[in-house]
Amino acid sequence: MLTVIGQIIAAVAVLANAVVYGTDVCCALVTRSVNRKLDDATMTINAGWGHFYADKRMPAFGAGGVVAAVLTALLALVTGQVGAAVAAGITVAALLTWVAFYVRIAKPINSLQTAAAQSGVIPANARALQDEWDSILKYRVPLQTVAITGLCVALILF
Repeated sequence: MLTVIGQIIAAVAVLANAVVYGTDVCCALVTRSVNRKLDDATMTINAGWGHFYADKRMPAFGAGGVVAAVLTALLALVTGQVGAAVAAGITVAALLTWVAFYVRIAKPINSLQTAAAQSGVIPANARALQDEWDSILKYRVPLQTVAITGLCVALILF
């Protein structure tokens, strides 16, 4: 019974983290290039309103994905599924690292861009802020890739 529950939670973790992974991949492959074609004001307003909505809607997926990954690791341990526990543990490490990048770098920029979009006052360093936000995508996408892969492996080995 606990094995089936673990599999269900692992599947939920895959789905929740897939939303974050897909968002990061879209930003890396599409949005970053689009922003480079826009003037600073348009870029900031677009990014700011995007962050306004994302910061309200994405935490359920991000936090839910982390919690489900932790539960997957714990249930794998409790049921003696060592391989699944290791895979889920690697996932948890990747997700916590992703969260650190988000909290330390992305979130403060999100807040500045959201305030700029709402007020219409574009900061003088708008392009530098966006460049800094973009600079961590090279870490965020691989971390999410590791997380999704680890969860899939855990699901297979459960």
